[in-house]
Amino acid sequence: MDLIQADDRKNLAKVQTGKTSKWPRTERRQTRTRQVAERRQPDLTVVLENVHDSHNVSAVLRSCDAVGVLGIHTIYSDEAVPERAYARTTSGSAAKWIDVQHHASVVDCYAILRARGFRIYATALTEAPIDLIDLEMTQPIALVFGNEMRGVSEEAIVHADGALRIPMMGMIESLNISVACAVCLFEAMRQRRESCAYDSPKLESDVLDSLVNQWLNR
Repeated sequence: MDLIQADDRKNLAKVQTGKTSKWPRTERRQTRTRQVAERRQPDLTVVLENVHDSHNVSAVLRSCDAVGVLGIHTIYSDEAVPERAYARTTSGSAAKWIDVQHHASVVDCYAILRARGFRIYATALTEAPIDLIDLEMTQPIALVFGNEMRGVSEEAIVHADGALRIPMMGMIESLNISVACAVCLFEAMRQRRESCAYDSPKLESDVLDSLVNQWLNR
C-alpha cells in the first residue's frame, strides 16, 4: 500500500526558500536527524477536531513527535484555526517536525484518510466502544480527538470506523485531550515496537531524503 500520496511527496520535497538553519550541519546532527526520520510512521496519524487551546495543541504535537507520527490532520468547522499553536517559530516547537494538514469538514478529512488506507477511530463514550488495549494499532490508523468542552462531534463519530475509549477506574470518565492523545499514542508505540515497526524505514528513500533535508534547514 502506498501510504505517501503525490501531494505528500510534494510537501515533503519543499525546502523553505531562503531559510538557513542557525544550527550547523555537524555529522552528529545529520546522523540524529536521519535516525529520527527513519522511524517516522506514515501509517499512524491524529485528527484534531476544533481543538483551539494552544497548550493542548502543543502537547499533542510533542506526543506525536515522541512516538514517530509523521503528520496530523485538523478539522476546524466551528473554531478558527489557532495559527500560533501550529507555528514553527521556536527551536523547541514540536510543530517543526510534524506535518499538519488542515480541513474544513469531517467529510473532507475522512475522505482523504480513507483514500490513503486509514481506518478511523473516534475517542468517544458510545454504547459499544473498543477498549484502547483491544484495538489493533499496527494497521494504518487515524485517532480522532475532539474539542476541549464538546468532545468529538456526532458527525465525526458516526462516520468513523469505530469508537475508542481509554479504560479508567476513577469517578471521572474523561481525560484532558492532550493527555488522552498521549495515552493512545504510547499504546500505539508499544504495539508497533513489539511488531518491529520502527526497525526499518517506512518512507521511500527519496521521500526520506527530502524530509531529512527539510529538517536540517529548520
